[in-house]
Amino acid sequence: MAPYHIRKYRESDRRTVLDLYSQGLYEHVPITYRHIMKLPRTQGLLVGVPLALFLGSGSWLLALMASLTLLSALRFLAKFPWTQYVVKFSHTDITKTYLSEHGSCFWVAEFEGQVVGMVGALPTEEPTLRKKQVELFHLSVASECRGQGIAKALIRTLLQFACNQGYSEVVLSTSMLQCSALALYQSMGFQKTHQSFPNWIWALVDIRGIRLIYQLPSAQVTQALQERGEL
Repeated sequence: MAPYHIRKYRESDRRTVLDLYSQGLYEHVPITYRHIMKLPRTQGLLVGVPLALFLGSGSWLLALMASLTLLSALRFLAKFPWTQYVVKFSHTDITKTYLSEHGSCFWVAEFEGQVVGMVGALPTEEPTLRKKQVELFHLSVASECRGQGIAKALIRTLLQFACNQGYSEVVLSTSMLQCSALALYQSMGFQKTHQSFPNWIWALVDIRGIRLIYQLPSAQVTQALQERGEL
């Protein structure tokens, strides 16, 4: 693969960035669906409802229609949370949110004139930690460009920014289903802190969110790492 470069987001990138983000999230829909289908409560529902309808009405057709309706509803449920994230991001003014204040930024990775990756950084929403923690958001790389080190380069860009801005910690949230992302973060030194259900939808389908943290080195250590090319 030819060299790529990382730069700050420009408003002309908006359409490509939104498409890249939505494509990345919707890749998780089949995984989510399979996870939901394996839940004992789902299997009980898929067997119990059609069986009850058949025993009550004697109609196999009604039971079959109930099964198909349930499968469609479960497919919708698997897609719904990811759609919510896409909708929320589509309404975000990236320039205003990420590039208008000190301590935040948004970068894209560009290859042959095309945006193929992105990541954003915002101070944490916790008031007491705003000067200490910065949060990583929206890391995504086009599927055809993965395995080339772009995601790692984007994360390193964010870590360097966090050091330069005086933050001491980088935090992020992912889910138990995003296994490749979780492995990437942990390989770069992020540590799990806790798991929880971000909202009632995730609780309903038993998908836990995972919180991770990266402890940034002190300014003196950072300088030494930069001189050795390790950061």
